[in-house]
Amino acid sequence: MDFAFWLVKLLQGGLGNLAAYLAAHVLLCLLPAFYIAGAMTALIPKESVTRFLGRNTPKFISYPASALAGSVLAVCSCTIVPLFAGIYKKGAGLGPAITFLFFAPAANVLALAYTGVAIGADLAIARFVLSLTFGIGIGMIMALIFSRADAAHDEATDAMFAAQGGMRRAALLFLLVLVVLLLSGTLKIDALTSTYGQFTLPLAGADRAQEFLNVLVPFDASKGEEGVSVQGVILIALLVFIGVTSFLGLEQILEKFNRWTFVSLALVALTLLVAALGMKPQRDGLDILITGRFFAVALALIVLGALASRGLEPREIQEWLWESWRFVKQIFPLLVVGVFIVGILRQLIQPEWIRAIAGENTIQGNLAGVVFGVFMYFPTLVEVPIANMFLQLGMHRGPLLAYLMSDPELSLQSILIISTIIGRVKAWTYVGWVALFSTLAGLIYGAWIDGASIVLLAGYLLAFLALLALGLYWMDKRNRRAVTHRAG
Repeated sequence: MDFAFWLVKLLQGGLGNLAAYLAAHVLLCLLPAFYIAGAMTALIPKESVTRFLGRNTPKFISYPASALAGSVLAVCSCTIVPLFAGIYKKGAGLGPAITFLFFAPAANVLALAYTGVAIGADLAIARFVLSLTFGIGIGMIMALIFSRADAAHDEATDAMFAAQGGMRRAALLFLLVLVVLLLSGTLKIDALTSTYGQFTLPLAGADRAQEFLNVLVPFDASKGEEGVSVQGVILIALLVFIGVTSFLGLEQILEKFNRWTFVSLALVALTLLVAALGMKPQRDGLDILITGRFFAVALALIVLGALASRGLEPREIQEWLWESWRFVKQIFPLLVVGVFIVGILRQLIQPEWIRAIAGENTIQGNLAGVVFGVFMYFPTLVEVPIANMFLQLGMHRGPLLAYLMSDPELSLQSILIISTIIGRVKAWTYVGWVALFSTLAGLIYGAWIDGASIVLLAGYLLAFLALLALGLYWMDKRNRRAVTHRAG
């Protein structure tokens, strides 16, 4: 009986986490990200990417540029992965691409601002400085360790995209509006979240339907669990229809358009608009709240349609849709598996363990913060109130920083997806470095919290960075000698 109870509880946790994730985060975040990644691959010439992020671009340009690009995207790790895949496939060097992958979800402007308000400016500053420093360091290390593979990847993209010319203005505008669409769905500002009107759909029993969903998928908001709403069920149903029609309309898109192509795109637009609305179940019906986000998404969709019909060539649209669909097929199944497994694991991890394991600024405590980041993944901005909960449960601020740096980077689903993009060896090497540097960041910040001199800690950090720079210089010099020897 106990085994059956726990099995049901674990399955309920996995399915509930998956349903909540699909309803709340995939649509306004991940769908636009897939289309942006597809546009990057199909519409941006390789030269436009390698000018700033290429492996041969000076490091003082490529690494700050990748961090700057990531700092403005207030998105979670699952959303940043398709964008990482897009720039990497189009010719970005492994190092700058990894820096972008690390820095964007860990230290974007919105996450830092929210961290400062909710937990403290000191933690936000530490998160920014250490994420920037270690993000660039991890990128450089990965570029040197896998320099041969990076060079081969660069040659492969040369062969793949050699025939492309410059990027046309219409294509650039199309990509920028896609980014605006993504930001319209993710930014949490008053102009977007405020309600400007409402009406009621006469759906009797909407409140009972919500009560049934709360029983079917129980959740604890204090632990960051979101549950499933009536709106979420509608969105999941629309997502299923999108998947079916996209398979029928996009699988052979490079050969020709068909009616299912237009049906799938219409469903995507409809779903984004529905997701941008607010919905409140009542006894007499379903209240529909017209938000600023709805107007922003609608305007972006109208502009995209106009640009596609008047500014893009049919072949460009076909390639854009194909690349977007290819990213969906590559990434989405692993995302579903990862989110389901995380939902199961979160049922096993008890918050009470935090005080015992991560209550002090030790190596063990900071490693525990990293592990919590892997198995208790929360989307960007949600991890901040969860971190506040950990703090109240007794977690030391050092391990708390280790958690905040690793949670956006090392979620189980992100690891699975990154493995398909750059390979298992590179992915797990990246995981190892992120875990190491997140632990080190927590130890440094925690030592300052415990009273260590900031000057002394800054000296240790600079000494570590100097040793790291010397090691990178030695590895780079050795690699260059090996290349020269083989060429001779």
